[in-house]
Amino acid sequence: MGCAFGSLLGFRYGAFRALRNLSVGLLLLGGAAQAETVRIAALGDSLIAGYGLTPETGFVPQLQAWLDEAGADVIVINAGVSGDTTAGGLSRVAWMLTPEVDAMIVMLGANDYLRAIDPNLAEENLQGVINVGAEAGVEMLLIGMEVGSNYGPEYKAAFDAMYPRLAEGNDIALFGNWFQGLRDVTANQSEFTQYLQGDGLHPTAEGVGLIVDAMGPAVLDLIASVEK
Repeated sequence: MGCAFGSLLGFRYGAFRALRNLSVGLLLLGGAAQAETVRIAALGDSLIAGYGLTPETGFVPQLQAWLDEAGADVIVINAGVSGDTTAGGLSRVAWMLTPEVDAMIVMLGANDYLRAIDPNLAEENLQGVINVGAEAGVEMLLIGMEVGSNYGPEYKAAFDAMYPRLAEGNDIALFGNWFQGLRDVTANQSEFTQYLQGDGLHPTAEGVGLIVDAMGPAVLDLIASVEK
């Protein structure tokens, strides 16, 4: 995840905070939304869960607001769990994809990188997640990332390449870099870090807003791909 995830390898995530958000999101599935409403589960780690932010300024709430403003009839479910690896996502994706879910955003891998997990294993896990999504018949958007060179250029090259390879091999949409919205408005690392929290890993509320602005059109495309 570039310099943001190359600086604090010893950082420990809180493991359970986002479970509350996931439970609230799943309860929405039984709500009064109209039948044509598209339901998207955002599967991920603390970046999806909104670590360090107030409930209304995390990724999912800001994405929901962006999509509402764009006129989309959609509910975004927060399925982010802080500390999750690709293996963790694979272990819970099947029960998360209830019949009411139409589409899935997959954003995993940051913790694999922080733990120096073999990119080949991470890719196998992500392929497993995609397989479950395909079996459930949901449309998918895979979110990639560019990691640092802490473990050498070969590790970085292998890790960065797995996302486009998975997207192409499974014919699913790819948004290439979670932090693209920050890259678009910054010219150097000093400018980039102003949009990160004090841990140097997670975006601030303003940073999340920029991330959502960049990613939002890809999510609109995901919504459009859902067959009704």
